[in-house]
Amino acid sequence: MNIGLYQSAASLTALERWQDVVTQNISSGQVPGYKKRTIEFSTIELGALQPDTKARLGSGDGKPSSFPVTTTGISFRAGESIPTRNDLDFAIEGDGFFQVQLPDGSRGFTRSGELHLSPARTLVTQDNYPVLSKAGTPITLQAENGPMSVSADGAVSQGDTQLGSIGVVRFDDTSKLVPTGRGLYALKDSSVNPITVDRPQLMQGYIEGSNVAPLQEMIALVQIARAYEANQKIITTRDQNLGKALEMLG
Repeated sequence: MNIGLYQSAASLTALERWQDVVTQNISSGQVPGYKKRTIEFSTIELGALQPDTKARLGSGDGKPSSFPVTTTGISFRAGESIPTRNDLDFAIEGDGFFQVQLPDGSRGFTRSGELHLSPARTLVTQDNYPVLSKAGTPITLQAENGPMSVSADGAVSQGDTQLGSIGVVRFDDTSKLVPTGRGLYALKDSSVNPITVDRPQLMQGYIEGSNVAPLQEMIALVQIARAYEANQKIITTRDQNLGKALEMLG
């Protein structure tokens, strides 16, 4: 069996997964609060190359055959804080996520603080998910109490009336979060409880951009293309050599 063909084919599969990750980062790089998808490469040993063709399989000084494997993840490094001068835009300094209520009643988590008021005067995200307070309830403004003000620690007030505090939570293990699209995350393990940040630091009039570096992603695409081309050439060469060997054997 020509192990090299299988190794090169496995390399092509790994490169395709890398390309999928890079493409997603480029396409979502302008979404506020989006976190870069990452990929790591490692090898797994499957079988062994036997230098002595007369030796019994599995004996002697066989060399392990390595095949590439990939592991994807998410980088939760904070993105750049971008000024907007919009009073309903917020960026979290340090660790933490805003909590939102999803249509099925469950909670989602996001770093995107690009908020607005719904027709019912409830504070919601750009996808119209209600933002939850520390108490776990939506924050609704009163029609007659005037403009809203928000302190640096997330306390929401109208005049002398405090309506609650914008809830910010964190996780000891962010690998428990799974992306659901548009910078939103959900818990894949319902037994995990978010930890409330008692005194969050919110920057009003700012949003957090994605942590994607477009230039790095474009460089990665070039690297992928070159590696893909090299592996294709290896496969072609090995296939031609195998064909010649079969012809010689008659």
